[in-house]
Amino acid sequence: MTELQKKTHKHETKIVATLGPSSDSPEKIAELMQAGTNVFRLNFSHGTAEGHIQTAQIIRECAKVQQRYVAILADLQGPKIRIADLPDGAVNLTVGDAIAIEVNKDFISTDNTVIGCDFITLPQQVKIDDILLLDDGFIQLKVDTIEGTRVHCSILVGGKLKSKKGINKRGGGLSAPSLTSKDLNDIKSAAKAGVDFMAVSFVSCAEDIHQARKHANDAGFNPAIIAKIERAELANDLDLLDDVIRASDGVMVARGDLAVEIGDAALVGMQKHIIIRARELERFVITATQMMESMINQPSPTRAEVMDVANAVLDGTDAVMLSAETAAGSYPVEAVCAVANICNGTETQNFIPRRRIVDIQLNTVEEAIATYAIATANNLPGVKCLVALTESGNTPLLMSRYNTSIPIYAFSKNLSTLQRTAMYRWVHPVATGSDHLSNDPDEAIQILKQKGLVHKGDKIVITSGDIANKTGGTNNMRIAVVS
Repeated sequence: MTELQKKTHKHETKIVATLGPSSDSPEKIAELMQAGTNVFRLNFSHGTAEGHIQTAQIIRECAKVQQRYVAILADLQGPKIRIADLPDGAVNLTVGDAIAIEVNKDFISTDNTVIGCDFITLPQQVKIDDILLLDDGFIQLKVDTIEGTRVHCSILVGGKLKSKKGINKRGGGLSAPSLTSKDLNDIKSAAKAGVDFMAVSFVSCAEDIHQARKHANDAGFNPAIIAKIERAELANDLDLLDDVIRASDGVMVARGDLAVEIGDAALVGMQKHIIIRARELERFVITATQMMESMINQPSPTRAEVMDVANAVLDGTDAVMLSAETAAGSYPVEAVCAVANICNGTETQNFIPRRRIVDIQLNTVEEAIATYAIATANNLPGVKCLVALTESGNTPLLMSRYNTSIPIYAFSKNLSTLQRTAMYRWVHPVATGSDHLSNDPDEAIQILKQKGLVHKGDKIVITSGDIANKTGGTNNMRIAVVS
């Protein structure tokens, strides 16, 4: 690690790093953590259950050594529709040629005229002239005829097609249950790993989230559930999208499959809409896919990638996510450092729009306290930080829905709360062993003084509840002056 990489990055937008062959060793995890990673993603589309559980243990051990609170995200594979194995692992497809897709899952392709597919109901879910997009749209086929278990197509965009690549339909419409039998087993593994967040792939409705939560509870744990927004059905029905956001604890703008289904041009506005609605509905949001794609093979990003990350920060995303850049790339630590620097630089700008307090409908006491704590901190001279004395982490999450340049410190004795708040923009988890903080915040002030975060004369806005150990009980706001 270079001297630049060793430096502590002060970025308020959080960084999610996917672990894989390039980064899942104890040494690399420690470096990624030091470089600025806040959340580690375990991609259950790859690897083994035992491997993910072991990796989670390494993350916890590294966090303990570095005295940091980081979160772990389990990303379920979901019903990804894929082609079967191909001869020699790949075939070359030529524009204008004919090709058929056989949905017999045991079909073994021997040439480039017929390929297998694991999605048995494909013939019933496509029609003539539909455009099928393979390998994230790099290969495009037009449906000509449908005969039994075989879909006959002509090749519109050719190239090298590799085994196990995904299939989408332009405009969406290929539907399958969001949770597969593999996902149900992976939920049990995620419970054993003790993850903080669980992402559900290819969500089509709020019920998918409710089912994921039920299966997680049945497995004995209660992670924050993330809905991955990657289906055209949600992009085309904004009321349905709102229902999914409300059912979730947070959402991910999964730009890969979403762009394939709705098109790159439509993705720009949809990303901004999802981020805005997530914040308005009091949910956290992750922006993902190809944020630093060139850094899989290059030690520095392109200017277009710098602008992409910066725009996500300006949109108000809580976190940006790295996938292959850290999982399989040659420069995983450098990629995290680059994102941290971009976030830090962007956050110093004055272009980030603020939600107008006057326009907000307040529904709970906790929401009212959080809202006016932020309003006070943003407008009262001399306020150095906000302190939320919290059981569940919900009050600092509510605070973080409003853009501010003032850090929010989430004080809690609950380890799961401290790890979960590592995802929220502007929020910094701080451990305390006391139950009495709600009545006497002096300990919190002393901790901040010892860390050099506040000094004599600084003002601190503090939120708390009357009753210790009560979730959702925040009902006080006070202003303290550091003595």
